[in-house]
Amino acid sequence: MSSILIVEDEFAIRNALAEFLAAAGHAVEALSSGMEGVQRAVQGGLDVVVLDLGLPDVDGSEVLKMIRAVSAVPVIVATARDDEAEIVRILKDGADDYVVKPFSGAQLQARIEAILRRAGSAEMAGPITIGQLEIDVDRRTAEMNGAPLDLTRKEFDLLAFLAGQVGVVASKRQLLAEVWRQPYGGADKTVDVHLSVLRRKLGETAAEPRYLRTVHGVGVKLVDPTS
Repeated sequence: MSSILIVEDEFAIRNALAEFLAAAGHAVEALSSGMEGVQRAVQGGLDVVVLDLGLPDVDGSEVLKMIRAVSAVPVIVATARDDEAEIVRILKDGADDYVVKPFSGAQLQARIEAILRRAGSAEMAGPITIGQLEIDVDRRTAEMNGAPLDLTRKEFDLLAFLAGQVGVVASKRQLLAEVWRQPYGGADKTVDVHLSVLRRKLGETAAEPRYLRTVHGVGVKLVDPTS
């Protein structure tokens, strides 16, 4: 049984979602204000948070940032806007996924199940060693030659995704969908910037790559430079 927290101020929506998810076998908690949601996230023990952006006490975007500052719990944001700028902002603020209002309980359930599958796979994976690089997906840590790498959340997500399929080329479209949860084209610059920073932190450059190899016109892959 997964523990789901719903933060939604509209009673009818909150109640309907809670009943649907409870019937699907989840343990559901439902709160109506942003600060209550942050306080509950601090306590831990949650598998997924469903967060509405239009909250009465604190803007949902700020609630997302506060939750992300104290917890790595996956957050699905509910938003009334579906334009690219809004979605990109939500994902950059730390959301793991999003649903656009109006949405059904079945749609939300599918998103939750997808997140839980990814989390389950990460927990089973354990540390991944590639050359001198070690990635612990469960603890969200990465080391090079035994020294910790200072990675942002998205840099780690990008590295972990590539490490999970060593030697397999991932396209920018695939990275946008899997790492940024952005299942449409565009915003390739976001991928380029993160790859550039990640290369630097791995001690390499695009001109002299070691772990991150670009396949021109196709995408990028993570390889063991010692093999």
